[in-house]
Amino acid sequence: MLGNSRGAVANDMADAMSDLEAEVLIIGAGPAGLTAATYLARFRRRVLVVDGGGARARWIPVSHNMPGFPEGITGDAILERMTEQAVEYGAVVEPGRVEVLERDGDGFVARLNGREVRARSVLLATGVTDHHPDLPGVERAIERSLVRICPICDGYEAIDKAVAIIGNDDRGVREAAFLRTYSDRVTLIHTGPAGALTQEAELGRMGVELIRTAINNVRLEGDRVTALGWGEDFRVFDMVYSALGTSPNAELAAALGARTGDDGRMVVDDHQATSIPGLYAAGDLVRGLNQIAVAGAEAAIAATAIHNALRETDGWTVD
Repeated sequence: MLGNSRGAVANDMADAMSDLEAEVLIIGAGPAGLTAATYLARFRRRVLVVDGGGARARWIPVSHNMPGFPEGITGDAILERMTEQAVEYGAVVEPGRVEVLERDGDGFVARLNGREVRARSVLLATGVTDHHPDLPGVERAIERSLVRICPICDGYEAIDKAVAIIGNDDRGVREAAFLRTYSDRVTLIHTGPAGALTQEAELGRMGVELIRTAINNVRLEGDRVTALGWGEDFRVFDMVYSALGTSPNAELAAALGARTGDDGRMVVDDHQATSIPGLYAAGDLVRGLNQIAVAGAEAAIAATAIHNALRETDGWTVD
C-alpha cells in the first residue's frame, strides 16, 4: 500500500479533474490503456481514462503466459490490479463511451457522458472486437475455455489434445498450422464459402483433417469437452478455437482522418504516434499479435512520448 501523502495527492488530482481539462485522454481501459495511465500519472500528468467496458482481457479464464504469474492469473484480476495501480497515482477512470472525438486547436475535444472533455493529447487503446462463431452459449463457452480465441496465449494447453478450429477462410488454415506445433490431432471445420479456402493443399501436407460444413449444434460437457454438431452427426474435441478474426475499433480515429492499414488497424511510428499530431494508439488496435505484454510495452512507449512531447511544448526540454 502506498503512503498516505501519495494517496492524498492522488485524491486531490481526482477532485481537480472536474475543474481542469485532462492533459491526456485515454480511450480504453484494457491493459494498454491502464498501463499508459499509470505511466502518465507517475509523470504527474492529469489523466482521464474512459472505460467502455467489455475489455477482451476479461475473456481470459486463466493466463499462464502473463509475465510474473507462473501459476496463472485471471483476466478480471489483471484488470483489477492494473486499475488499482493507475488510480493510486491519480489517474481517473470513468465508465462511458466517447461518442465523438474532434480536433480542438492544438488539442482535442471529446463528447463523453453528455459533456465535452478537452485534452492536449489522446491515446487510443480501444482494441478490437472478436468475430465469435454463431454457436449456442458461445460467450459462456469462451469464459470456461471451451472455445478459445488465442492460440498464442494457450496453445501450450493443447498438447496432444483433439483440437478443432472453426474458420471461414484461409485464416483457419494458418491457425491450424500454428496448432500443429502442439498436437497431431487437429481438425479445421470450414464454415465459409468453398472459394474462401484457397490453401486446402497445405492442410493435407500438415496432416490436418478438413471438414466442410456449417455447425448447427454444440454440446458443452463439463469443463473439458466440447462436441460440435452438423446435421445428425457430432464430433467430440478436447479444445475448440475460433479463427474468425477481429475488427479494429478504429471509428474515432477514422473520423479524424488518421491513417490505417489494409487490415483497419492504426498505423503508428516508433513512438506510437498516429498520422494526427497529438493522437497516439497502442495495443490490439495497432498490431495483430493481441498480447497483453505487447500492449503494455506499446503503452509505455506511447505514454513516454506523450509526456516528452508535452514537455517540449511547455519549454521543459533541453536541446
